[in-house]
Amino acid sequence: MQQRVSLLCAIGALLNLGDGVSTSASASGDDLSLALELADLCDAVTLPAFENRSFKVEYKSDRSEVTEADREAERQLSERLRAARPDHGLFGEEHGVTGNESSPWQWIVDPIDGTSGFTRGIPIWATLIALHHADDGLCVSVISAPALGRRWWATKGGGAWADGRECTVSGVDNIDDAQVNVTLNDGWRELGHAEALIDLAMTGRRSRGVGDFWQHCLVAEGAMDIAIDAVGVQPYDLAAVRLLVEEAGGTFTNPLGDASHDGPTAISSNGALHADVLERLQAPVPYDR
Repeated sequence: MQQRVSLLCAIGALLNLGDGVSTSASASGDDLSLALELADLCDAVTLPAFENRSFKVEYKSDRSEVTEADREAERQLSERLRAARPDHGLFGEEHGVTGNESSPWQWIVDPIDGTSGFTRGIPIWATLIALHHADDGLCVSVISAPALGRRWWATKGGGAWADGRECTVSGVDNIDDAQVNVTLNDGWRELGHAEALIDLAMTGRRSRGVGDFWQHCLVAEGAMDIAIDAVGVQPYDLAAVRLLVEEAGGTFTNPLGDASHDGPTAISSNGALHADVLERLQAPVPYDR
């Protein structure tokens, strides 16, 4: 299955973008090909660890889980990236900012998004890879979920793709008919939005609780109409899925409506429902523009 996904990704990379290297504020076919290669590299570390349960769970200062697989995947990715793009920077969940910190090009990486589920044997986890340019914004993204046998990718102006098929958001234009995904945590209660989120979830046709990267991928594919992330997520949790949703024709913002992957939360939708969602949330303090 993974070989098939990788082959489809390689074909997609050739079809969607031309050749070249990232010497200007636009990504190239080489950048997407490299991102797909990095995803393959991480899959080779993370999937065997997940299937064999061959890891020890540790806890960070914020009580979030981390494993040797997280660290090893990011280490190998960083090593390959230094060889392929020595002039680029890297912002990874496990090792922070490395590489050329003054470069306009920065790769934003989460080696395992969904580590908590990963440690419990839940297959909803993925490697998230995005390339960002200081002037041009997000240019390339790859989301690889080997335990699901799924992979998504996007390029700026080149569309969004899932396993070789182009993604398009849904045309649902009424929340009463919407599939709504809400990841509710204490952060939403602290922001004063917990009740509004519960009401929104109950208003939709169906309420889901997928969580992590997959909820946004489902919005991009048109299977979900609204996805509201947990409070506390970081750029490496959001950058790759943001580009995917936007290239699929959707909208990806913070609760104020600003297009952003900076966190601490995010809302993705098919676009038609976005204004209604933001109005229902009525995001007050502590958000500041």
